Amino acid sequence: MVLETISRIIKIQLPAYLKKLPLPETIGGFARLTVSEWLRLLPLLGILALLGYLTIRPFLPKKKKQRDSLINLKIQKENPKVVNEIDIEDLESTNVCYCRCWRSKTFPVCDKSHIKHNELTGDNVGPLILKKKIR
Repeated sequence: MVLETISRIIKIQLPAYLKKLPLPETIGGFARLTVSEWLRLLPLLGILALLGYLTIRPFLPKKKKQRDSLINLKIQKENPKVVNEIDIEDLESTNVCYCRCWRSKTFPVCDKSHIKHNELTGDNVGPLILKKKIR
């Protein structure tokens, strides 16, 4: 039953659809098509565009790997994670952590996104921690 349906579509309905399409014989003929004729051509043009994209997709440049986007290129590379603490007397809360990986959803406050970033890239970036000096 399924193969009969597919056979009917390919042998009967597709040729009938293509015969009814307003395909001009010249390039200039496309400029003279009406809006309704363009709308009738739209499904065919969409399928051709999709097939064209799927054909050239293997030849398109690949996305850069996450390893190419290291943030810390030279500071304390011998440490597993670079974290700096600064004591500030006038700080309202006791500790504030600021993001240095630029991936925090609560930027500029650190939400520990650097952990995932470091795992993916091999980087060692960590937060900047401001501590209130306790007297």
